[in-house]
Order: sequence, then C-alpha cells, then structure tokens
Amino acid sequence: MRAWILTSAALVAGALGLCGCGGQTSVDAASLVSVSPGGKAAADPGAAIVVDALRGRLTDVTVVSADGRHVPGTVAADGRSWRSSGPLGAGRQYTVRVSADDGEGGRGSTVQEFATRPAPKSLTAQLTPGDKAVYGVGEPITVALSQPVHDRAARQIVERGLTVNSTPSVRGGWYWVNDRMLHFRPQGYWPTHAGVSAAFDIQGRQVAGDVYGGAPSRISFRTGDRLLAVTDAGSDYMTVYRNGQVINTLAVTTGKPGFSTRNGIKVVLEQQAQVLMDSATVGIADGSSDAYRKDVYWDTRVTWSGEYVHAAPWSVASQGVANVSHGCTGMSTGNAHWFYDTFHRGDLVQVVNSLGGRMEPFGNGFGDWNLSWADWQKGSALGKVVDTAGTGAVNPAPVGFLRPAA
Repeated sequence: MRAWILTSAALVAGALGLCGCGGQTSVDAASLVSVSPGGKAAADPGAAIVVDALRGRLTDVTVVSADGRHVPGTVAADGRSWRSSGPLGAGRQYTVRVSADDGEGGRGSTVQEFATRPAPKSLTAQLTPGDKAVYGVGEPITVALSQPVHDRAARQIVERGLTVNSTPSVRGGWYWVNDRMLHFRPQGYWPTHAGVSAAFDIQGRQVAGDVYGGAPSRISFRTGDRLLAVTDAGSDYMTVYRNGQVINTLAVTTGKPGFSTRNGIKVVLEQQAQVLMDSATVGIADGSSDAYRKDVYWDTRVTWSGEYVHAAPWSVASQGVANVSHGCTGMSTGNAHWFYDTFHRGDLVQVVNSLGGRMEPFGNGFGDWNLSWADWQKGSALGKVVDTAGTGAVNPAPVGFLRPAA
C-alpha cells in the first residue's frame, strides 16, 4: 500500500463512483471513512494522519504533498485504520485519497485535502564555497545555520539533510564546530581535479520545538592541483610541492621569539596584492620597538588573526638565516610574487619546527587538518563516515608532509 503527503488549506470531500464488478455497487466513500486532520483550519505539522473505516475496511490510502513527496503509513491488521509513519512538513498542502469497501458489496473512493501551519522558525543553511570556482584540495565545506541547534537528536536531523558528492569519491565526515556551524572534510584531502557538490534539504521537517527546515541550498566547486608549501622554521627555507613533486625552494624568515609562527597545516583564505599592515591591530602599541605600519605586497593570508605569506624586502639579509618577523612568513618580493601567482584559496601551507604553538582547528581560519581522523569523527552527531557518491578510486593517502594529525 502506498502513502502520500498532504496539500491545501480547504477540506474537499466527494465521492468518485467506481463501476461495479461482480455485484459490487458504487457508494459514497465519504460516509465510509473519517480522515484526520480535516477541516479548513491549518493542521499541526507534528500531527499524524489517521484514516478510519466507519464500516467495512480500507482498500487503499495514499497521501501526497503538493510537491509530489509521499508520506509513508501503515494499515492495521484488520484493515479498518491507517496511520502515517513519516513526518509532515510545515506550511505544506496535502491530498489524501482513500478507497473503501463497506463489507456489503459496495465500494467507493474519496479525496480530502488540508494544509499544515507554517513554521514559527525556519532553519536554513549557507554553504561554502559556493561560486563553482576552482579551490585547493584543503578547502573544507562549511555550513552556517540560521538557527542554533543544540541537542544531539536535532543535530542528527540536520546531518541527515546534508549530502556531499564528489568525483572521484572520498571518505569524509561532518564536524560540529558549534551550535551554528559544521565543517566537512575528507579523511585525506580532496583528490586533484575533482568535482564536488553539497546540498542541504530538510524543508518543512521539524528539527526541534518550533524550528522547521526552511528553503534548501546547494553548492558546487572543483579542485585544482595539490599545492603544498612546507616552511621549516628551523632551517628558514620553504619547500613547495605540486602533486607531490618539488617545484621550488625559497629562503624565508618566520616569527622571532615572542612572535613565533604557528606550527601545523593551514589553508589559504584569501589573497591581496597590497595590504596596509598595522601592528596596533595585533596588540603592539605605537611607540614600541616592535611597532610597524607599512604597505606590504603580494599577501597570501592563512589565518584571520593576520598571519600571511608576503613580500618582506626589508629582511632579505635574514631570509634563509634567522627568524625576525612578527609571525608571518616573509620572503623576497620576487619570490612572494611567484608564491602569490602559484597558490590560491584552499591550497595548503604547513609550518614545522617553529617555537610557536599549534594552529587552532577552528576560529582562526581552516585548521581542520590538524585534528586526527579519529578525533574528527567524534564531531559528528551521527558518528558515521560519509562516502561521497562519486565514481572512481577513494582518495589516496597524501604525500610528503601533507598528512592529517596522527
């Protein structure tokens, strides 16, 4: 027996005569069954649909929404009642079609329609990256929710409404950063030149209390080559890899004592050809020996707190020799221009052997890759690995320094 979803604000009841066969006669099925909810008033979307046979038995019940979604249901063993087993949506219209047998040789069918009340609060999601552009293999998918989602059961509903597809396919997972933000990353980085799409759709479904799913959203993007820059703060040299092959080695300087550069894997956030860098924005008072305010060129940003890879012509004599910066990775103007042209959003920058702390997983950029895969999986409300439904091999293990935390 099929079941459908319901539609429309008015109740319409009528008998549709069926031709008799084998002595059966056509009867007014509206007098044989009762359907709840019914009437002109909008129904509670949390209510179940119940169809009862007033006499005889039900022979078919279907319920469908205006957008063609079917509501499942179960008929009782005696055939005298049917009850929906799936949720209704808020602000939806539904049509119920019922056929019944009166037990005395008469059969008939009826159609009834109703609407559910709109949601008091809608939950929507803004997904990134969403401009169908090309990104590096380290770019996570982010989901910013319009309403906070606190409890685990509600978070599970949200996760079930999220889908990720890629070609080639990968194993990945969701991580709840906080009540309004989720990130998705593969276990071992996106494949190169992959097609990726993500969607969120729980439209009309109750999430928790008076919060229901709002309008769905969808994004898509592609990945490029695997670009990785590994800066060794101990040797003051950066090694640049493209798809696992060394393509350049650059003399650099990183943060001096008291301003040591963060260790760990970072993701390029944005790029600007020129940035006015002011030490006051990072807590260095004017008049201090460490104070600065200058235009800096060929800037590749890797943290929101102000860590860049950029041109530092004033420290060329120290590059490859000593760490003298305030936390950024500085290099010659020519090298910084090359780096700026080679790297793009989503590419990976890793720092090793620095005296600084470790890159934060969240809140200061994309430090997602600094969590081990085991710890990442703990951030999912469903506790399950997502297999993106693309074609091709599962993402291979990364090369060189490009490995998630153990």
